[in-house]
Parts: sequence; C-alpha cells; structure tokens
Amino acid sequence: MDLITPEIGLFFWQTIVFLVLIFLMAKFAWNPILGAIKKREDSINDALSSAEDARKEMQNLHADNEKLLKEARAERDAILKEARELKEKVIAEAATEAQEKANQIVAQAQATIQTEKKSAMADIKNQVAALSIEIAEKMLRHELATSDKQQRLVEEMLQDVTLK
Repeated sequence: MDLITPEIGLFFWQTIVFLVLIFLMAKFAWNPILGAIKKREDSINDALSSAEDARKEMQNLHADNEKLLKEARAERDAILKEARELKEKVIAEAATEAQEKANQIVAQAQATIQTEKKSAMADIKNQVAALSIEIAEKMLRHELATSDKQQRLVEEMLQDVTLK
C-alpha cells in the first residue's frame, strides 16, 4: 500500500464521508451559519442605514443651525437698527427740548429785562419829576423872594388869562 497512489476504496470512502459531512453540515450547521451571516449582513445594513440617517440628520441640524444663525443675525441687526433709531430719536428730542427750554429762558429773560426797563424808566421819570419840581421850587423862591416880584408875577399871569 503506497500512500502516494490513490486507491479507489479510499477515494470512495472519502467521498462518502465528505457527502455525509456535507449532509450533516447542511442539515444542522448550514442554516445556523447562513442565519448568522444573514443576521450579520442585516446588522451591517442597519448600521449603514442608521449611519446614513444620522448623516442626513446632521445635515438637517446643520441647515437648521445655519437658518437659526441667520435669523439671530437678522434679529440682532434689527435690534441694533432699532436701538440706533431710538438713540437718534432721543437725541433729537433732547435737542428739541433743550432748544425749547433755551428759547423759554431767553423769552423769560427778555420779559424780565422789559419789566426792569419799564421799572427803571418809571423810576427815572419820578426822579426827573421830583428834580424838576425841586428846581422849579427853588427858582420860584428865588424869583418871588420879594413882594414886588410876587405882585408883578400875579399881574403877568392875570394878563395872560383871557376871559371868554
């Protein structure tokens, strides 16, 4: 018996054992192996599908974030614009109010000046009148110091008066 030369009997038995092994494998192990392979394939496909869904969700979240960021920027710009307009309005109102107050103060000052001017003019008139009366009184005393002068003044005044 030569181990290198194949014999028909050995070949026959090896074929039978191989067929029995394939039958047993097909009967007991082939379905569980194929089931495990199918399960693994489904698991891999599910993982790939989940990864794709996660990628799409990330893209959606990224797009939503971009949208929210744009909205936030637009809102910030609107708030800044409104704040600038409010600032300008407040400044304009303050300037207008300050101008009105300044005009009011000037008007009050002018009214006070006019009142003081009238008061001063009245005081000056009173002083001039008093001074005039005092001067006239002194002149009359001097002029009428003697009774001759008084008599002459009365006669002159009577001549000036005409009866109608």
